[in-house]
Amino acid sequence: MLKQFLNLKLSQKLSPQQIQLMKLIQLPTQAFEQRLKEEMVENPALESGKEEEELYEKDEFDNDEEYDDYEGSDTIDTEINIDEYLSDDETPDYKLQSNNYSDDDDDRVTPFAEAISFHQDLINQLNTFILSDEQRSIAEFLVGSIDDDGYLRRNLQDIVDDMAFTQGIYTDEKTVEKILQVVHELEPSGVGARDLQECLLLQLKHKTPTEYVALAIDIIENQFDAFTKKHYDKLLQKYEITQERLKKAIEEVEKLNPKPGGSFDSSSRVVEQIVPDFAIRIVDGELELSLNGRNAPTLHVSKDYQEMMQTYKDSRDKSHSQKDAVQFIKQKLDSAKWFIDAIRQRQETLFVTMNAIMHFQQEYFLDGEETKLKPMILKDIADMVGLDISTVSRVANSKYVDTPYGTKLIKEFFSEAMKNDQGEDVSTLEIKKILQTVIEEEDKHKPLPDDQLADILKEKGYPIARRTIAKYRELLDIPVARMRKKI
Repeated sequence: MLKQFLNLKLSQKLSPQQIQLMKLIQLPTQAFEQRLKEEMVENPALESGKEEEELYEKDEFDNDEEYDDYEGSDTIDTEINIDEYLSDDETPDYKLQSNNYSDDDDDRVTPFAEAISFHQDLINQLNTFILSDEQRSIAEFLVGSIDDDGYLRRNLQDIVDDMAFTQGIYTDEKTVEKILQVVHELEPSGVGARDLQECLLLQLKHKTPTEYVALAIDIIENQFDAFTKKHYDKLLQKYEITQERLKKAIEEVEKLNPKPGGSFDSSSRVVEQIVPDFAIRIVDGELELSLNGRNAPTLHVSKDYQEMMQTYKDSRDKSHSQKDAVQFIKQKLDSAKWFIDAIRQRQETLFVTMNAIMHFQQEYFLDGEETKLKPMILKDIADMVGLDISTVSRVANSKYVDTPYGTKLIKEFFSEAMKNDQGEDVSTLEIKKILQTVIEEEDKHKPLPDDQLADILKEKGYPIARRTIAKYRELLDIPVARMRKKI
């Protein structure tokens, strides 16, 4: 049975402007520039320039009634106070233009050399083989199915079916297998392999035959599982060889490329460039923070729109269509003004947040030693700057800072705290760094298991459980002791 009743409650909702501001704050420099371009395309009242012209005072647009006229209301008040949108500055526009620039100020585009793609290079190599039209079509389809690492990860039967449905090529697995052997002859060697074992074998068979290459081929072909698990004692017993011979054979394998596609000319690949959002410099022993200038564009409202408002004001006969046009202009001016204010607020939020992080980790930024990073969580910075934790998270999540010790992701400075044997709070980053150093200095013939690593860190003043050592080791992408063993 349905019932109607009244329910009184308090709720807190973000306005559309607040939501958009939060989205602006979380954008890194390059994404912010793209967002800025999109806004300028969508809003013709917003312009960029070297001289910013304030066409109206800040508090003139901060009247909520202005927004109530057209937000959530079916009736729009067209009686607009035009004077609020006009400037008292009668200085001609041409007097505000600056001509004191040099050729160095011009935007210069860096030319890029046109390069052949990885797959196109493989297609070009196929032209050196004598193939029928059908064989060539199959070979080109196989090449097109190879991923960027150089592997053919699709099942041959799936490829046969796909060629029948999409290309009208009817063949069988045996024929495709035969053409695949041709693809395996292409460079770089190992391309077109279906798994790591086949990839290594293809590369070994392309090498100049030697005693150690032959042994390596036998090991990879027949004892691949024992090789990957580094069961060297089993291999020594199986082949009845000396440790030195096995070492030489393993060295032949270590010279191979497990991702042959990665050896292709890197200039033809898309390179992701990191643009630091902040820069920290040490000047006279003091830290100096600066925000990337690309985050602080100079924006102003279009002078043409001001002139439209003036024309409307001077007009004696105000038609309904003119009032509609002025209402549209008013909305665009309001939107442009809000966007300019949002960018300024974004700049302030980014700067004060990063400034707090810099001073919190001052000891690290002055020295560069990672073990001097203090335990720091989002709440610590949020309390310092008086912002919400979610705002600090947005600033730190996808932005980089250029330091004297390299470009760092800001969120990497955050870490939890652990107690050392003296009861002091130390950063988990410090413990990970010490653990990594201990593993790098271990005897690779007898690598240290996790329980021994725990004992060593305990001796250094960090009482950590073995399972915690295993967790940190995995985070550092360090394998278990057996996989770190070298013969």
